[in-house]
Amino acid sequence: MNHNLLHTEVQTFIRSYDGPLEQLAFSKSPFTKVTVQELLQQIESRRKTELKLPTWFSSEGIYYPPKLNIEQTSSEATAAYKASLVSGASLADTTGGFGVDSYYFSKRFETVNHFEIDTELSMIAAHNFEVLESRNVRCFAQNGIEAVLHSSYDVIYADPSRRHDVKGKVFFLSDCEPNIPEHLEALMDVCNVLLIKTSPMLDLSVGMEALKYVSEIHIIALNNDVKELLWVLKKRSLASNPRIYTVNVTKESPQQFDFSWGTKASEVFDTPQRFLYEPNAALMKSGAFGLLSEVFRVKKLHANTHLYTSESLREFPGRRFAIDACVPYNKNAMKDALTVTKANIATRNFPESVAVIRKKWKLKDGGEHYLFFTTTLNDKKVLLICSKI
Repeated sequence: MNHNLLHTEVQTFIRSYDGPLEQLAFSKSPFTKVTVQELLQQIESRRKTELKLPTWFSSEGIYYPPKLNIEQTSSEATAAYKASLVSGASLADTTGGFGVDSYYFSKRFETVNHFEIDTELSMIAAHNFEVLESRNVRCFAQNGIEAVLHSSYDVIYADPSRRHDVKGKVFFLSDCEPNIPEHLEALMDVCNVLLIKTSPMLDLSVGMEALKYVSEIHIIALNNDVKELLWVLKKRSLASNPRIYTVNVTKESPQQFDFSWGTKASEVFDTPQRFLYEPNAALMKSGAFGLLSEVFRVKKLHANTHLYTSESLREFPGRRFAIDACVPYNKNAMKDALTVTKANIATRNFPESVAVIRKKWKLKDGGEHYLFFTTTLNDKKVLLICSKI
């Protein structure tokens, strides 16, 4: 760390600079003990926190790491959610990084140990915890997995890196660092709860096989984009069906739905009725398609079309639309019915892509109209012209 970056005049420059970074890159640093490259890193990384980490962005005296560390860290929204799942006397964050998760865990635990093998990043996190007044967080620049095996905690948390030096970006737990399955038994012996964050690309059944003590799986989406999977492991959960929690965090209110893995429910089908329902991304990841029909009393349009319909308006964890028209997908019918020139287009179980459809029917993106190109019963291709509710 270059502590000269924390001087008042340097901090003012970093927080107030709003010009292009390219212009600054070719300028001389206005500070004798701070290089242009250091200023660029602070400004660029800070800009990346504006929406993702508003607490850090708005706090004075924050020291920022390289932008890659910001890109890899949890958002405040997802960090707050995972912290809400656990509480107790002690937690160990074995992959502490920039410290966002540890910051939120510190609101729920008496003591949080933040382990980060990168010495520079550990120092940065420690400084920022002081700025943010998280005084119950202790930082250790060492291998977190090795460290926790010599103590015991209420909760141990790990966010394995999904970047492999040889394989590049990876999704299987055995390819991540640290390799949690390799250390699973030892970790379970020194904690009551093991909390693991993984890529949203990890298949749920594959994860359950590798992490055999799974009690809960939380599928977290932020504004309908699945960001992470959270695995709650408890030793007494061996051979039981975990509870699956889906949550889509939005500006209005979170959409939530949960069920037990392995619950059977028959899908019910029908042709398009008055209303259309699109499950949120977390639900899509869960695969609970039959349960949605049963719980929310809606019907699917087709076995492979994950859109639902009903005659009466229902509550539903996703987007809801009124169906203004159902148009057979053929040239004559489309020519008469498709009168808009601008629309939000989605395809579900349909042979043509959105890009092809836009070009073919000369449709611009945006506006108040929602067009769903999809397949219904008897493999009929249709256009559903909808209004958002």
